[in-house]
Amino acid sequence: MLFRAVTLFVLLTSAYAATTVNLGTAGNFAILTKTGITTTGVTSVTGDMGTSPIAGTAITGFALTMAVGNTHSTSTLVNGNVMAADYTSPTPATMTTAISNMAAAYTDAAGRSDDATHELAAGLIEGKTLTPGLYTWTTNIEFTSSLTFDGESDADAVWILQTSKNVVVGNGANVVLSGGAQAKNIFWQVAGHVVFGTTAHAEGVFLAAEQIVFNTGSSLNGAALSQTAVTLDATTIVKESDNTSQAAVRYLRSV
Repeated sequence: MLFRAVTLFVLLTSAYAATTVNLGTAGNFAILTKTGITTTGVTSVTGDMGTSPIAGTAITGFALTMAVGNTHSTSTLVNGNVMAADYTSPTPATMTTAISNMAAAYTDAAGRSDDATHELAAGLIEGKTLTPGLYTWTTNIEFTSSLTFDGESDADAVWILQTSKNVVVGNGANVVLSGGAQAKNIFWQVAGHVVFGTTAHAEGVFLAAEQIVFNTGSSLNGAALSQTAVTLDATTIVKESDNTSQAAVRYLRSV
């Protein structure tokens, strides 16, 4: 009887574990927006960028060079392809699908409710260690120095952080991954805007209804997916692939 009880407990608790958010083709992008992408300073983006339904003229500061066939463009600041709604077919259809998938992922993440932790520290999560699961706030999410995601030795552990307000990452603040946590499994669903302070570093996939702003020297291991615009200033963004390490992001930002 004890064995059966323990087994039932494990099944019940695992049933409430957060499951991944399906990004669809939006998951192919380091930056994806509806209304444009702007950079100043020496920015570095590893991964594809795209915008739709707005035209490619809304991607500024990257000194884009159109590729043969006009299906994508390139930039010395981007290790990947840059795409927009007015590029040559099949790019418009590709972008329409990606934007639709981004919206669906946002709705999925916003709709999660099972076994959530509500209003942790009233959104002031400075110095906290978050174990896998669903966290919800009706306040801003803010931290000024450090935040840790601990996967508890599970490389497939998932976090979903919901807020009906904004995310504010303080100047020099740093997100740390431990216990096998991976940036691709951390989903920030933000009904407002996201602001990264100067030299701040974050991890995860940011699904924002409003603008995502990266201030000077900030960095992200993950993706910035905005239903409006993304602005960058000497920013480093690396779309996680094959366990891209935080150290690698720090290195890219320094060179």
